Amino acid sequence: MPKDRYESPLSSRYASEFMLRLFSAETRIQTWRQLWAALAEAEHNLGLPVSEEQVSELKAHISDIDFECAAQREKEVRHDVMAHVYAYGKAAPSAAGIIHLGATSCYVTDNADLILYRKGLQYLRKGLTSLLANLADFAKKYAATPTLGYTHYQPAQLVTVGKRASLWMQDLLADLEELDFVVSRMKFLGCRGTTGTEASFMDLFEGDGKKIDEMNRQIAARFAFDECFPVCGQTYPRKVDSRILNVLSSIAQSCYRMANDIRLLQHDRQVEEPFEKNQIGSSAMAYKRNPMRCERICSLSRYLMADAMNAPMTASVQWLERTLDDSANRRISMPEGFLCADAVLRLAQNVTDGLRVNEKIVDRTCREYLPFIATENLMMEAVKRGGDRQELHEIIRKCSMAATERMKEGEPCDLLSRLAAQPAFAMTEAEMESILDPKLYTGRCAEQVEAFLSALEPLLAQAENGETPEINV
Repeated sequence: MPKDRYESPLSSRYASEFMLRLFSAETRIQTWRQLWAALAEAEHNLGLPVSEEQVSELKAHISDIDFECAAQREKEVRHDVMAHVYAYGKAAPSAAGIIHLGATSCYVTDNADLILYRKGLQYLRKGLTSLLANLADFAKKYAATPTLGYTHYQPAQLVTVGKRASLWMQDLLADLEELDFVVSRMKFLGCRGTTGTEASFMDLFEGDGKKIDEMNRQIAARFAFDECFPVCGQTYPRKVDSRILNVLSSIAQSCYRMANDIRLLQHDRQVEEPFEKNQIGSSAMAYKRNPMRCERICSLSRYLMADAMNAPMTASVQWLERTLDDSANRRISMPEGFLCADAVLRLAQNVTDGLRVNEKIVDRTCREYLPFIATENLMMEAVKRGGDRQELHEIIRKCSMAATERMKEGEPCDLLSRLAAQPAFAMTEAEMESILDPKLYTGRCAEQVEAFLSALEPLLAQAENGETPEINV
């Protein structure tokens, strides 16, 4: 593309080759031609004046699209579908007179969109299962590795690195379930006429409704759809677009949450996204290792969540049997939603395939806060030695506040020495240290991860063992 023209970064930097081809003009118009050929074939099968030779000629010219011819014709007639009917007729002259017989524009535009969107969702499903497989490997490896938990981004009780990854996975599983639901409920529009009444076909088939139903059944089956919408206007219900973009937004929400967590942890050097040998973290600060990939996931996810708002706003204003104010919006919001979701998932797969845990720093962070976390256990041990629970609780509260103030001055935590100095505890500092094993404070984390991953084994077996997606820049 010339460099003096705007080019979408989704196509030049972020999305996959598959998704770029899926939403290309060539794929779209080839799909239109496949639909026109399928309509002609069904009409031939059901006795309309469409010859086998005409059908064969249409099938033979699916891919030789003269885009210049169509563009010139569109300038004249201001109608993209009729421009391509004209160009198709030039390529298949014997069939020119029966192309689009009985149909309205939405027969090709809407049915093609449904075909492309379903393929796009099926492709994203592969990326989603691959991402889950990466995280499953990560969660299994670190299922029992203690790490400091946070609530309100303040130090809380210990969890494990693997348990935290299972939380990310649980969100992504919800997205997968939603995606599968949407795909399983997708229906075909079929060829229903200008207001969905099939009036033109009632004329062509001389009032035989069964033949109209069979025509639509044959066309839908040609594109592997089990059923058509039972009723419609000129278009398929735009609620379908809302469902689709909502799924893509949900994926973005989950990936954003995961990437944002990684960014927070990378700040403390506990976890790091992949960083290549020659990668530059900053143009000025050569020492930096910015979490660029996770930042990009968050950035693109924010765009996708906003993009998803287009569909409900469009669905809510479809006047009566249809209005055309959906067209320009959908040409942008739907493909870009898919390209953006694709980019987010590719980045997420790349990050999770090379996610690094700095275990010594994780352990050091645990131990820094472990004296506070262990105070309840220390209190119980002191009670066993004859102490008063309420008195011990107050001692812990005062000593904890004092130790925290000292830490705010840059000094190490001295909570244990403060508690050991209290006669009510009847414990030495060494005795207190003996129960400060981080693994004693992670509860059922490892068990929870194991059970969680075990339940997912059938799903994870579906994940394709392909190469980790490379990021372009």
